[in-house]
Amino acid sequence: MSDATAESHSLRGHFLIATPYLGDPRFHGAVVYLCDHSEEGALGVMVNRPLDISLGEVLEQLDMEGGELQCPVFSGGPVEPERGFVLHEPAITWQATTPISNDIMLTTSSDVLTSIGGGEGPARYRVALGYSGWGEGQLESELAGNAWLTCPATAELLFGSDWTNLYDAVLRQLGIDLNQLSDSIGHA
Repeated sequence: MSDATAESHSLRGHFLIATPYLGDPRFHGAVVYLCDHSEEGALGVMVNRPLDISLGEVLEQLDMEGGELQCPVFSGGPVEPERGFVLHEPAITWQATTPISNDIMLTTSSDVLTSIGGGEGPARYRVALGYSGWGEGQLESELAGNAWLTCPATAELLFGSDWTNLYDAVLRQLGIDLNQLSDSIGHA
């Protein structure tokens, strides 16, 4: 497949929305923001599953300013749960910042946390520990098996929706009522 063809089939910058048919209980009700998707696999960050720790507590553990910040830290997924990911709107570029779309960036270096703790970071962000990963062809197989729905992500949906209703907000964006899903979704 040519690079242009692979790029046109990429779901990078999309949400994955877990359906009731996804067998893995770790993703029940999950919304995953896909940061990378290619023939080699996919990497995403769950953005609606908070951990039992606030950003302020993480910053204190790292001896950084911002201990008063009470925003949640999310479980990004089961892979490398000690590794941090910050999805944010465009701002300054930190040491390890990758633009995912025109309005959403991913930073994996701790300097973004220093900026956030000091009140100089991006205006809107989500911090996660760990990520969700798929090997070659794995995500495509799960999509074919109706385990996930996809929806183009927007900064407004990602950062403007409270995490408690993000799942429903993304489904509404698709015009889907979860109660109307059947196990034959996607098949004629």
